[in-house]
Amino acid sequence: MKALIISADVFEDTELLVPYYRLKEDGLQVEIASINKGRIKGKHGYEAEAGRTLKEVDPDDYDILILPGGKAPETIRKDKDAIRIAKHFFQKNKPVSAICHGPQILITAGLLRGRHATCYKTVADEMRAVGAVYEDKEVVVDGNLVTSRQPSDLPAFMRETMKMLRKKKG
Repeated sequence: MKALIISADVFEDTELLVPYYRLKEDGLQVEIASINKGRIKGKHGYEAEAGRTLKEVDPDDYDILILPGGKAPETIRKDKDAIRIAKHFFQKNKPVSAICHGPQILITAGLLRGRHATCYKTVADEMRAVGAVYEDKEVVVDGNLVTSRQPSDLPAFMRETMKMLRKKKG
């Protein structure tokens, strides 16, 4: 199985690195895509290697999409290829896990109307404005979608993400 993480500079370090290593630990091939290839830098100084550009991504090649938070989603959501990728995952009912500001990409893609979800508190009004059912909980699962609010929610976020992957494998 293959996982795709979409991010850019100023990502929330733990929200990218915890899923990255947890998915690798479970035997998944994990790739990071960004606007440009090369190193992207987190808010707290950690770096990750984006091995491909968003334009190069064929979403058919991946089984799950991970959208970490920080300031990166504000940049990513402006990229038409990020929107194309997110829409593909929803059209194919593939798992999508978004944490913190990550759901901003899904908001821009128009994918949250009627869906139960959570996000960082400063994004909640934007989420409600597009018709999502916002829930202030550490993790919300709605069909193929797992969302969480912040780094302290990572244990619940990863627990539900891994459950979804096991169902997909099953």
